[in-house]
Amino acid sequence: MGTTFAITVYAPDADTAEAALAAAFARIDELDGRLSDYDSQSELSRLSDHPVDTAIPVSDDLWEVLVVAALIAEQSEGAFDITVGPLSRLWRRARRQGRAPSPERLTHARRATGAQLLSLEPRERTVRLRATGMRLDLGGIAKGFALDEALDVLTERGLPQALVDGGGDVALGEPPPGREAWLVAVEATGESSEPRPRLALARAAVAPSGDRYRRALVAGRRSSHILDPRTGLGLPAAISATVVAPSGVLADALASALCVLGPERGLALVDSLSGVEARVTTGEGARLRTTESIGFAALVLSSRSTPKNTHGPPTARDE
Repeated sequence: MGTTFAITVYAPDADTAEAALAAAFARIDELDGRLSDYDSQSELSRLSDHPVDTAIPVSDDLWEVLVVAALIAEQSEGAFDITVGPLSRLWRRARRQGRAPSPERLTHARRATGAQLLSLEPRERTVRLRATGMRLDLGGIAKGFALDEALDVLTERGLPQALVDGGGDVALGEPPPGREAWLVAVEATGESSEPRPRLALARAAVAPSGDRYRRALVAGRRSSHILDPRTGLGLPAAISATVVAPSGVLADALASALCVLGPERGLALVDSLSGVEARVTTGEGARLRTTESIGFAALVLSSRSTPKNTHGPPTARDE
């Protein structure tokens, strides 16, 4: 999945911890072999290699991710779309070469992109790709799913007091012994002098998304690695989002969607969903502006307090 994972777990002894950690990391490796678009032999990559309009059976893991992705695509009105694979490949090459793709190549990639071109058939659990050249990209959702699954493995082994970090996305289980919450620091964005928020959470997930570290100039124009599936172009303006949700898979997908939707439409979506809160930052320097969902402030600890009932994991940071 193109990132590294780290796990913090509380266990009665070292042997129990080591066995559980081995099982959790094995589960992550298993999912990487199914969901990664970096691996040409993954189940996801092989799915994209099938002929157009062929009914393709998929594993339970891939099916579950595709179902959630389809739901978020619908709720976000196409701002989140895993069919952006052709566009992702095109713009990765453009950023390496420093020149924008030709209009012809961009048009061709857009013809192979669109949630309506991916058909899910629940009874048979089969998938159909309905356009030539389609490739699925789970970069905005697979990591969150892997976090959830690793946390489930630890819980099934009797170790629910755990935290799983995947490249800055964090899934939180039960809080550490004797405490009421984990403490997650949301990385500061832009050049704001304000202290970064610290969130007190348990049984939840946090996912940041943005282009602070992954943006480039292509033919002299700013281009984000985050693509708007509706236009086929990288986001032209600085934006980042942090989402708190009941699961990693949901937080991961929504964080990507909010960057495309922007603060007004994105936070309207968040406010319509149960158990989800978010913070969106736009602009840079003097034009930096932060907007939050209705309940986000309730999750933030005062900058003057460091409660004794929290524990600080690695900072959630933009990918």
